[in-house]
Amino acid sequence: MNTPIISLESRINRLINANQSPSPSPSPSRSIYSDRFIPSRSGSNYALFDLAKDGKEDGAGSYATLLRAAMFGPETPEKRDITGFSTSRNIFRFKTETNRCLDSFSPFVSDDGPGVCQSPSNALRKVSRSPYKVLDAPALQDDFYLNLVDWSAQNVLAVGLGNCVYLWNACSSKVTKLCDLGADDSVCSVGWAFRGTHLAVGTSSGKVQIWDASRGKRTRTMEGHRLRVGALAWSSSILSSGSRDKSILQRDIRCQEDHVSKLTGHKSEVCGLKWSYDNRELASGGNDNRLFVWNQHSTQPVLKYSEHTAAVKAIAWSPHVHGLLASGGGTADRCIRFWNTTTNTHLSSIDTCSQVCNLAWSKNVNELVSTHGYSQNQIIVWKYPTMSKIATLTGHTYRVLYLAISPDGETIVTGAGDETLRFWNIFPSPKSQNTESEIGSTFFGRTTIR
Repeated sequence: MNTPIISLESRINRLINANQSPSPSPSPSRSIYSDRFIPSRSGSNYALFDLAKDGKEDGAGSYATLLRAAMFGPETPEKRDITGFSTSRNIFRFKTETNRCLDSFSPFVSDDGPGVCQSPSNALRKVSRSPYKVLDAPALQDDFYLNLVDWSAQNVLAVGLGNCVYLWNACSSKVTKLCDLGADDSVCSVGWAFRGTHLAVGTSSGKVQIWDASRGKRTRTMEGHRLRVGALAWSSSILSSGSRDKSILQRDIRCQEDHVSKLTGHKSEVCGLKWSYDNRELASGGNDNRLFVWNQHSTQPVLKYSEHTAAVKAIAWSPHVHGLLASGGGTADRCIRFWNTTTNTHLSSIDTCSQVCNLAWSKNVNELVSTHGYSQNQIIVWKYPTMSKIATLTGHTYRVLYLAISPDGETIVTGAGDETLRFWNIFPSPKSQNTESEIGSTFFGRTTIR
């Protein structure tokens, strides 16, 4: 005798019909408890499930409708076969969530219109508006033409304070006094060599000292300038120094001579120096409002730019585009300008409405940061090439004259005449460019660098 085949839906319908059968009335002396899976239906929103609410609660019918819809889907004519049973085969099949854009829950409205999801790369990146660390830096000079802060590849920060240089280890927070120039001299600039083991120190007497930071020993003192040395830039074994005497000296630390060549062209103090990432071009800025570009062997500038109307201290080469140079002007100029040194063209400019003190590109993303003086003392993170503002950071009460970037490219340190150094997390890491950094979300307190 053949055993009849009973479908799964038939079994479920039997269970549902059994639940719908009338039950005896409870005794008045016994407490009435609701279904433990659905405790109370008195506050339910029936309209949410397209269910009609009448005076009598049809619990079993509603439950049967919801259970059947959850297991077999909505009952539509095209989903029924000739026997009246559902032909759905998705009962135990994995079903992905509806592809709904999370941005639809965001208070920021996308310009792409409804139904269009923004890719993570287009999402607004958040930057902490507060520094995660503040160091007191007594005697940090409020002088636009000096460069007193630099961060090494070994994660050590060098700071010139008065006539001394201090080293702050970012890993251990240990502070070390590297040198004391004495009462008759003062520190005007500091610059780490590429490997981060040797530090160049420019002095007010016109000398340049080379220090082995790992041993705490001075290895060399070089002369050649008549006045203070406010700008330093390394290119492998070549050290360039810019002075108030209007000259730039090229020094090869492998040679016995104090300098191997002298670059002339500026009519006032040289306050900005930066080598390009390929070490082929040197950019210099001066108090004569001029921006010059030199090659490895020239003693006269190969490119001259005179569009700025104030001193040019802020200089930065792009690590992403060969020959892309950014420069910033002082109080009377307030502009950031971009140049293509390969084609010798002025690309664009933007008025920042404030004195531009420093510029630096992110090596992880195509963004740059600028620090400012009169009159807002702010720090601005820009998206290039649109030059849209990603973040504006405030906190310094004096001009933000000093800027350096950590070796991982994520953190900057800024210094000002308010005698503080402030650390900010502003750039993403290379591996997580679209995620928010959590390091800067916590304030670790305020300490002193000496």
